[in-house]
Amino acid sequence: MSLQTISWEQFEQVELRVGTITRAEKFPKANKPAYKLWVDFGDDIGIKKSSAQITDLYSTTDLIDKQVVGVVNFPPKKIGPFISECLITGFHRNDGNVVLAVPDKNIPNGSKLS
Repeated sequence: MSLQTISWEQFEQVELRVGTITRAEKFPKANKPAYKLWVDFGDDIGIKKSSAQITDLYSTTDLIDKQVVGVVNFPPKKIGPFISECLITGFHRNDGNVVLAVPDKNIPNGSKLS
């Protein structure tokens, strides 16, 4: 695997922020099993919506009040009838399931990854 080198300035352009999931619903109209999420990224950013293909390891009730790391400065993306406004980050396991990237301690919503 060849890794592409990026500059520090390029990394600084990616707004990776912590948010808390306040609402999670099944998304039956998605092509692949997914949830619709509403994530509170704090007063400056507010609540952003996301579609996440994480149904194999998480239930909607597991997700409420969970802090996650999301990219908040991507342009909105239409996924079926839903507009996703941020990308919730995670790691693919060998079986293809996604494990969410989460802070190991509770921190204020909107905190930037550094």
